[in-house]
Amino acid sequence: MRVRVNADKCEGHNRCCALAPELFDVDDYGTATALNGGEVPVALEAKAKLAVENCPEYAIEYVRDGGEQDK
Repeated sequence: MRVRVNADKCEGHNRCCALAPELFDVDDYGTATALNGGEVPVALEAKAKLAVENCPEYAIEYVRDGGEQDK
């Protein structure tokens, strides 16, 4: 599993960072970024899903191999 943060949608609520600090960080402007190239270890998949579900701007998306968005 991989995740990606759409910086154009992110408004800096940073719930993802609070819920899954192992997977997300914040840049100097308050925009969330995915750590480790967005790769999500199996042990952290539940946290990734929680972060995706709790993003008020729907700025986090699952990504399939090849870079396609997973709906």
